Amino acid sequence: MFFDLGDSDEPRVDVGAAPPVPDEAPAPSGQTMQLAAQLAARRPSRLARWFWGLAAALVTTAVSVAAWDFALSLLARWPVLGWAVSAGLVALVIVVLLMVLRELATLGRLGRLDGLHRAADAALADSDLEAARALGERLLGFYHARSDTGWSRERITERMGEQFDAHSVITLIEAELLAPLDAAASREVEAAARQVATVTAFVPLALADVLVALIANLRMIRRIATIYGGRSGLIGSWRLTRAVFAHLIATGAIAAGDDFIEPLVGGSLLGKLSRRFGEGAVNGALTARVGVAAMEVCRPLPFTRRKRPSVREVIRRALRGILPEKPA
Repeated sequence: MFFDLGDSDEPRVDVGAAPPVPDEAPAPSGQTMQLAAQLAARRPSRLARWFWGLAAALVTTAVSVAAWDFALSLLARWPVLGWAVSAGLVALVIVVLLMVLRELATLGRLGRLDGLHRAADAALADSDLEAARALGERLLGFYHARSDTGWSRERITERMGEQFDAHSVITLIEAELLAPLDAAASREVEAAARQVATVTAFVPLALADVLVALIANLRMIRRIATIYGGRSGLIGSWRLTRAVFAHLIATGAIAAGDDFIEPLVGGSLLGKLSRRFGEGAVNGALTARVGVAAMEVCRPLPFTRRKRPSVREVIRRALRGILPEKPA
């Protein structure tokens, strides 16, 4: 088809030869999760650590001296009120010390989980039966206060003597003790992925989705650590989260786009979804990938005979009802 330009000397334009207008938006890349990962994995510089450390020390000293002077002045003017305020300050100090001790205890439990994981790797690498049995005893002691593991611990105690190689001992522990914990951790990952996908798709506020994604991932990693016995506190949760995100960034896993979403919904269907909906799906999938990595980090044993959870299966279950079904 040609447009007739009348008496103009300009050449006629062939509209049919014009390139087609692209009907697809750029593929979603999970920018929300990538930004959240960068914020979580970023380590402050040494100068920044010195600054915040000195600032915290000076502020703590100033507040302590001001509180001490305040209590002394009250004791001089109104002894009864002064003693009451002094007792409150002492109680506050005790509470702060208890919080510090709890954080140290949670860091210690995370360290024990890491030690169990390394011991399992060594026992499997050396095929050391005695080391594997010793590891089993350590795991039984680690979970002795968990009532939900009572039956599993009894089964392991009864059957450990029947195992005659390290791999059999580890497989027994995985099947009897860790299988229910793996299922509970997978449910936490699915819930977090669903939450991040929904918020990203339906909350258009700038940076609100990043904040929600970061909080959801922090909560997910903390709950996964608790399921496996880590009981991570505030500092432990943040260190664990930073370690998980740093590992994913280093391996490039967090930078994946829709390459592992399209097989779930089929070919070009993701490109036909709304931009926010597609971005939510990718962010939810990346959250699932973070959750599976957190399971590997927090688990006291490596995945051996029992398969590591499939990220795609976790995504499929998490986004069921949100993503359309894959066409037949």
